[in-house]
Amino acid sequence: MSQLDPQVPPTGEEVHLPGPSILPLLTAVGITMILVGITTYIELTVIGVVLTVIVLLRWIKDTRRDIDEMPLD
Repeated sequence: MSQLDPQVPPTGEEVHLPGPSILPLLTAVGITMILVGITTYIELTVIGVVLTVIVLLRWIKDTRRDIDEMPLD
């Protein structure tokens, strides 16, 4: 390997991939509801804000749990 080649992890090292989740889709739906609600009904905006905040808090919780389960090495 030359000095210009990127550092490649050792062969036995695992690559961590998060599991499948519907949270990105729900976040997009919440943000869309906020934007549509701004131009139409304020109730739709409030529902979108509540949905987005709940989903983001859940997403952060799941990410922290995944990071805690990873090995320290």
